[in-house]
Formats: sequence, structure tokens, C-alpha cells
Amino acid sequence: MTYPDLLPTLGGWVSEVRGKLMSNQLLSELANFRVGGPAQLLYMPADEEDLALFFRNLPEEIKVTVIGLGSNLLIRDGGIDGVVIRLSAKGFGGAKPLDDHRIEVGAALPDVKAATAAADAGIDGLTFYRGIPGGIGGALYMNAGCYGTETRDRMVSLRGVTRQGEIVELSNADMGYRYRKSNGPRGVVFTSAIYQGVPGDPEAIRARMKEITETRESSQPTKARTGGSTFKNPEGHSSWKLIDAAGCRGLTIGNAQVSEQHCNFLINTGGATARDIELVGETVRNRVRDHSEIELRWEIRRMGHFVPGQEVREFLDGDVFTGAV
Repeated sequence: MTYPDLLPTLGGWVSEVRGKLMSNQLLSELANFRVGGPAQLLYMPADEEDLALFFRNLPEEIKVTVIGLGSNLLIRDGGIDGVVIRLSAKGFGGAKPLDDHRIEVGAALPDVKAATAAADAGIDGLTFYRGIPGGIGGALYMNAGCYGTETRDRMVSLRGVTRQGEIVELSNADMGYRYRKSNGPRGVVFTSAIYQGVPGDPEAIRARMKEITETRESSQPTKARTGGSTFKNPEGHSSWKLIDAAGCRGLTIGNAQVSEQHCNFLINTGGATARDIELVGETVRNRVRDHSEIELRWEIRRMGHFVPGQEVREFLDGDVFTGAV
């Protein structure tokens, strides 16, 4: 599937953009699941000013979608129309220790590298990011957390660029954080954030991070093509226990599977389509609802278009399982 080329329609101002602009760029290469169709126009800004210039000139009617490192993301097979923005590591992947045990990190920096940079600077309090396989931008957007700490517990302020091309600074309160979500201003692309830590011994911090790594690798399919934790935990329940109780461990459709190791992870076993993965997820939701009368909510972000005729219905009616357990 391909989209009409947007670049020729944008005008001469495009020549001033210093970042990369790529028409009909396949997005499967940018997501951990390794599935998904093309972006009508993929834009990777050079830096914050470049992004601001782009937004100031981009017509309002053109849709904009932002993707991070693709660790908790399912891009559908029909791809994404409009402009897809992905921040580059070169322009947005830095980390800089500040006074008072604070650290400023770029939105394209992987969470694990943010935790490591803080540890190297003797800043404790960000070790939880060692257990999250994503980027800072995504963590800011969804209030990522684990091991008893969430992004909102440590984030002081963030910078971003509005859809109108204005560079803004937002406080923690401005983001309206809740469990695994934020309610900040719409349309802002996060570019960096400042975190508050506490004094710590680098070696002791690294030792705890090593423990987190070992625990994660022993309990989760970290080396598989997966989107991480698939469903949010319903209040008072663990998603993986509900999925297991509904008999979904190992459930397979096409080349997509519920992990045998951890039931709240979906895996591309090789050659899966986005439809396979979403179909497994909705089958799981349907079975859990039937078994426990609890509705699981997706934690993975799903975006883009279905291929016509290959749509996946939410909360599938009936048992559509077609593979082997």
C-alpha cells in the first residue's frame, strides 16, 4: 500500500527543513514488533528549532502522528497517512546532569540509557527506567513505570513543540498524570525533560539496575519481537493472571502468539502481520471477558489503518481462534 506523495504539495519552505523527509517510508523497521505499513511522509527533525520551523509551516489540515522508539506500539498494516514524526537520537538523545541531583534527558533517549546516565552521575531514583524497554518521549506520554515508581514521581518539567510551532515548557502538574496515561495539552511533541533524583552511590545504583535486568530477563520474553506489556492491570487484578485463567497462554493466530513465558506479552514469532497480533489481542480480551467478566484495556498503542477487508473488531464476538495452542 502506498500513499500520494505529500512533499510536492508542501511548497518551497520544505527546503529550509534540516531534518530527514521520506515519502512512503515503511514503519515496520521502526517498531519492535517489526510489523506495520508505510508513513505517507516520515519526518525526523534535526533538533527542536527544526521541528518548530516545520510545524509553523505545515498546513493545519495535515494530520500529524508522533512515534517514539516503537517499543509499546502496534502500527497497522495499512500504515499511517499524513506526517509521522520520529525524533532522532542525534538531535534528541542526550543526557546532562544538573545541580541538586537533577538530570535533563532528550525525548529520544532510551529509558535504560537515562537510568544509566543518572547512575553514572550519582543520581538515584531513576533505576525503574532500567526495566522499561522504551524511550523517554513515550514514558512522558504514558506515565511509564514499574517496580513501584512512575514517571510522574520523578519528572519535574518537560519541553515540547506545539502544533503551531511554539516551544513550550510544561510542569508535572500540567501533564495531569494518571495510571499509564497523561492528560496534558494536545498536539505537543515532547523534546526533553528534567527529572529530580536523590544522592546515590553509582556502584550501588548499578547493582540494583543489574538485579532489575536479571529479573526482567528471567520473567519476560525480552529477546522476542514484542510490544512489551500488552494490557493495563485492571484495578485489583493482574492482567497476566486473568489471561492465564482464561486459557490463553500460548494462544497462536498466524505468526502471532501470547507468550508462554509471560501471558501479558504478545510475540511476533516470525512473519506475523499487525492484523495477526491485534487479532490475538482482541481474542484474549474476548475470552477474559467471558471467563472473568473483566474488560482488559490495551496498554500498547495501536495506530494507523487496517488493510481494507482485514479489519479487526474490538471485543470480538464469538470464538474466532484459528491457530494452535
